[in-house]
Amino acid sequence: MTTQLRRTKSAVVAGLCVLALGLAACSGSDTATDQSKPLPTVTGNPAVTLDVFAPQGAETNLATNEFTQKMNKKFNITFKWQTTTFDAGPAKEKRQISLASGDYPDLYLLIPWVEQFTPPELLKLGSQGVVVPLNQLIDQYAPNIKKALDAEPEWKAMATAPDGKIYGLPQWVDCYHCSYQGKLWMNSAWLKKLGLEQPKTTEDMVNVLRAFKTQDPNGNGKADEIPLSASVRSALIPYFMNAFIYNPQGASGYNNSTLVLNDGKVDLQANKDGWREGLAYLNSLYKEGLIDKGAFTQNPDALSQQGDRSGAVILGSATVLHLGEAVSIGLPDGRDKQYDAVPPLTGPKGVNHTGYNFPSAPGATFVLTNKATPEEQIQAIKLLDYIFTDEGQINGQFGSEGKGWAKPQPGDVALDKSLKPVFKLIPQKPGATPLNSGWGAMAQYNNTEKFRNSEAIATDIYSQPGYERRLFEATKLYEGKEDKSMIYPFWKVWIDPSLGSEVATLQTNLDNYVQQNALQFITGSKNIESDWDAYVKGLEGLGLKRYLEIQQAAYDKMPNK
Repeated sequence: MTTQLRRTKSAVVAGLCVLALGLAACSGSDTATDQSKPLPTVTGNPAVTLDVFAPQGAETNLATNEFTQKMNKKFNITFKWQTTTFDAGPAKEKRQISLASGDYPDLYLLIPWVEQFTPPELLKLGSQGVVVPLNQLIDQYAPNIKKALDAEPEWKAMATAPDGKIYGLPQWVDCYHCSYQGKLWMNSAWLKKLGLEQPKTTEDMVNVLRAFKTQDPNGNGKADEIPLSASVRSALIPYFMNAFIYNPQGASGYNNSTLVLNDGKVDLQANKDGWREGLAYLNSLYKEGLIDKGAFTQNPDALSQQGDRSGAVILGSATVLHLGEAVSIGLPDGRDKQYDAVPPLTGPKGVNHTGYNFPSAPGATFVLTNKATPEEQIQAIKLLDYIFTDEGQINGQFGSEGKGWAKPQPGDVALDKSLKPVFKLIPQKPGATPLNSGWGAMAQYNNTEKFRNSEAIATDIYSQPGYERRLFEATKLYEGKEDKSMIYPFWKVWIDPSLGSEVATLQTNLDNYVQQNALQFITGSKNIESDWDAYVKGLEGLGLKRYLEIQQAAYDKMPNK
């Protein structure tokens, strides 16, 4: 899907969101829990039916899924599934239509990277009584959730609205390697053949990429090498821009904003001199043919085809969150073993940063509505509370023991070697019948650093079973290079719902404008010398001042900065 098409779809979905929020107020029911009174005392697990809206992957059938059946038996819940695909645009559109029609389910059970409720939506729908606050449910029936929230202040802040209510639970995915997305993976075998070292500075990088392009490192006698590539999902700009100015953008489309804190004030990086210098550097690489011309427009599959092309290896380097996005791990020729992560570069003025991306998305993926009776709400929160245990999370994510995972054996080593291994995934053979055993990412709630790091992982980082350890070790090269004083905590900033539509429009317009112009400056369709001032004025014309004012007001109200 092209970038422009995605933007068009985003605009359509934003319109539906406004429509949904307007109409949902007329579609309440009388089953909403009165938050001023204690919930009824429910012993055992009375039979309930839950109407659930959820994304369903091509390899999963939620109706026949093994974990679904286990939850039916354990909590006496009959599930009626309303499913959508993993395609984010259609998934969001279908959810918004369900709200706008008034025919919405008892429970939305979502996946952040597919679709979820935004904080402004939660505040608006909560004020209308469509969304049920979870505070009492958690206090009375969810001790594991309560314990987890108390143990992670950042997560609790992210989940708790300014009025103190929890209108839905976000997933907590403390993914270490995801927190530093702006990585670059380079072919070390090519470096060795050419007698070069990993680049340390932006000037070193020019020399390495130039050698990749001109000195036939793959040895096939053809000028077919691609020095540097990327895709629309694995953005190239963040890694390089951080050698000129701190850039908080994510490389995988998770955070397109360049919002930062400059001396406690919310600010934008994309109109600063350092940003301009970074674009000029990237333009010099592009003009020399050191960046693949498809790097800014090709889809992830096209990037993988470059990395996996049969015959001689042609990909020199790529800016991807993890290597598997560019080169398949475990190919028969072992080419993936040739690549290593390159630490952040130092720019001509000594700047040496990496972007930090908070790994959990703000909003909510578990949202109960007023269609659910108090008994249904109680059974739903008890189900989620089970997923907050290690047993529930392992079975929920990976499926049944012996199929998706196994208990560690003597000699197995946890990802964090200081921890005792708790579980070990069972690799699935390519082409095998899908297990349909777990809910996958839909059950990824209490995914703490300790839990993730307790997985048993092979110690050979270049082996397929040791791949997660390879990412873990590579990320250590980037940790600590972020400018912590400049990180804008967007994950726990709650925008006034009356401004939600305005902020969404401003943010979409500004982010798209920054991205579009960055590509135009890099590819040369705009001149960094003659067109820069007009670009900066364009940001002002799109309401940058107003956008920063709203964000600043929300940040100033945030407790415990």
